[in-house]
Amino acid sequence: MNTSEHKEESARFYRQITKLVIPIVVQNLLSAAVSSADVVMLNYVGQSSISAVSLAAQYSSILFMIYYGLGTGATILCAQYYGKGDLRAIRAVEGIGLRFSLALSGMFAAAVLICPEMMMRVFTADPELVRIGASYLRIMSVCYLCWGVTEVYLAVLRSIGQVLISTVLNAIAFSLNIILNAVFIFGLFGAPKLGAVGVAIATVLSRLVELAGCVIVSARSREVKLDPRYLFIRNQALLTDFVKISLPALGNDAAWGVAFSLYSAILGHMGSDAVAAYSFVNVAQNFGTVLCFGFASAGGILLGNVIGENKMEQARRDASRLMKLTVISGALGGFLILCATPLVLKYADLTEQALRYLKVMLLINTYYVMGAAVNTTLIAGVFRAGGDSRFGLICDTITMWCYAVPLGFVAAFVLKLPVLAVYFLLCTDEFVKWPVVIRHYRSGKWLKNITRDDLFETAGV
Repeated sequence: MNTSEHKEESARFYRQITKLVIPIVVQNLLSAAVSSADVVMLNYVGQSSISAVSLAAQYSSILFMIYYGLGTGATILCAQYYGKGDLRAIRAVEGIGLRFSLALSGMFAAAVLICPEMMMRVFTADPELVRIGASYLRIMSVCYLCWGVTEVYLAVLRSIGQVLISTVLNAIAFSLNIILNAVFIFGLFGAPKLGAVGVAIATVLSRLVELAGCVIVSARSREVKLDPRYLFIRNQALLTDFVKISLPALGNDAAWGVAFSLYSAILGHMGSDAVAAYSFVNVAQNFGTVLCFGFASAGGILLGNVIGENKMEQARRDASRLMKLTVISGALGGFLILCATPLVLKYADLTEQALRYLKVMLLINTYYVMGAAVNTTLIAGVFRAGGDSRFGLICDTITMWCYAVPLGFVAAFVLKLPVLAVYFLLCTDEFVKWPVVIRHYRSGKWLKNITRDDLFETAGV
C-alpha cells in the first residue's frame, strides 16, 4: 500500500468511527447521567437510600453484563454478515439472541420478586439497607423483562450501522427517567414522595417507553424488525456460532460483572460511609470512561464489517488506529475525573469520613480509567470483532477470581486493612492483565472471519 492509499484508508476509518462513536458516546453519557441523577437526587433523601440503591443496582449491573455478552454475540455475527450482505442470517441471529435474553430476564425477574431481602443480604447485613433495597428490587423485575428485548434488538441495529436510532431511543428513555426520578423522589406535581422506590418506578416506566419505541422503529424498518417470528427461525450452524461466541462473552461479562459487584459487597460490609463514597465514585468513573468505551463499541462494529468483507490486513491497520484513539481517550478520561473532583466533593452531602474516602477514591480513578480503557477496547472491541471471545473469558476470570476478589476479601476481612487500602488493591486488577492482553493483541490470533456461505441451503431454517 502506497502513502496516498494509506492516508485515504486512515481518513476513511476516522470518518466512519466518528460517525459511529458520537451517537454511542451520547448514549453512554445519558446512561451515566441517569446514574448520577439517582445519586444526586437521593443525596437529598439520605445516605441510607443512596447506599441501598447502589447495592441493589448491582443486580442490574450483572444483568447488563449478561445482555452485553449476548449483544456481543449478536453484534459480532451481524456485523460480519452485514459486511457479507446476508440479512437473512442477521434476522436468525436476532431470534437466537432474544430466546436467550428472555429466558435469563424471566429468571432474574422471578428471583427479585420472590426473595429480594435474601438477595440484598449478599451485599449488606444492615437491616435498613436491606429493607430499602428489597422494595427497589421488587419493582425492578418489570424493567428486567423489557430490558431483555430492547438490548438485543438495539445491539443488532448498531451492528448494521443504525447507531443513531439506538441513541435516540436511549435519549428518550434516559431523559424520561431523570424527569420521573425527580417526580417520584420529591413528590412533584402531586405525586407521592417515594424515595428509593421512586427511582425504581421511574426506571421501569422509562424502559417501557423505550420498548414501545423499538416496536415503532421495527414497524418502519426494512432490514431488521422486532419480529416474534424471528424467535422460531432455526439454523443449527448459526446457533452453534452464536453459542461459541456469546457464551464465552456472556461468561466473560458475567464473571467480570459479578466480581465487580463483589467489590461493592466487600466495601458494603466495611460500613455505610464506604458504600456511599463508592456510589459517587462509580458515577465519576462512568463519565471518565464514556469516550473510550464508545471507541470500543464503534471500533468493534467497524472491524466486524471489514473482517466480514475478508479484508484482514485492513482490519489489522484499523485495530492499530483504534488503539491510538483509546489511549488518548483514556488519558482524557483520567483528566476529566481529576478536574471534576473538587466539584463532586463540594456537592456530595456525605459524612466527613465518607468525603475523605471519596477524595482518595477519585484520585485513584484518574489512572484506573486508562487500564480499563485499553483492556475493554481490546477484549470487548478488537478481539470480539474477530470472533475471539474466549480469550477475554479466560483472562478476566483468572484476573478477577484468582487475584482481585480473593485479594479484596483477605485485605478487608483477614488483614483488616483500612477502606482506602482495600479499594486501592481492588483497583490493580486492570493493570495485572495488561501484559497478557497486549501480547495477545500483537500475536494477531484474534483475527478471524467467522461467516459461513450458503447457510440456509445447507442447514435449513
